[in-house]
Amino acid sequence: MTVDKKDESFVRNPCMGVCALDEHDLCIACRRSGIEIAEWGVMTNEQRRDVIKKIERRYQGEIC
Repeated sequence: MTVDKKDESFVRNPCMGVCALDEHDLCIACRRSGIEIAEWGVMTNEQRRDVIKKIERRYQGEIC
């Protein structure tokens, strides 16, 4: 069995210690949704990378 090195890499939690949600249920600091914040601890690294991609889009003004 081969292990994908990408899956082994640690995905850092984007939390900035603010945890205040706006009217779109997005944290005003890290831009994660309330559900993404709550589920971060049980997500796979692949799921976490998907959230990071969404965060990048949200910082550019997209609501996703």
